[in-house]
Amino acid sequence: MKNALILFGILMSAVVVAQNQNVTDVSTKTITTVKDSEGEKKLVKSQNTKEVQNVEFHNAESSALNKDVKPSAVQVLSTTTVTAPDGTTRTVDVDRSAYYSLGGQSMRFSMDNAGYTVTNPTGKREALLRRTGTNSYIYRTKDQTSIGYFDTQGNFVLETYDDKADKITSQVFTRNP
Repeated sequence: MKNALILFGILMSAVVVAQNQNVTDVSTKTITTVKDSEGEKKLVKSQNTKEVQNVEFHNAESSALNKDVKPSAVQVLSTTTVTAPDGTTRTVDVDRSAYYSLGGQSMRFSMDNAGYTVTNPTGKREALLRRTGTNSYIYRTKDQTSIGYFDTQGNFVLETYDDKADKITSQVFTRNP
């Protein structure tokens, strides 16, 4: 009987501890199908966002039955997983897929199995972005290879070395709202 009471006490304390947090867990799955001359390919992007907030009371020591909840910080954990048509899977810290403008022309940055693909409004591929290290990417077109990065405003800054002038030129792809 004594062991049963101890076990019951342990289980109840575990339940009380588990109820000291508000948890919201949202998962979304996006499947992009691309049809081309090689057939149909599917890119699967899974995003999981978990928000955890500790429940704290203003007067936790008082014997009042109804207590006011004190605002506390919310911790947000977000992971994005991309599965390519060949079955390879990679985890992405921040998904930068969006529409960007450069010189009045709109470009779409969309995630692919190794980085991002940059396409024009007609859907033609203009460039590829491949991650090289901490927040930097190789920007490759038919004619040039440059280095770029995402700034704190979410814009893509492209830096190109001009061999003839021996200087670096910068272009900014402004993120469209």
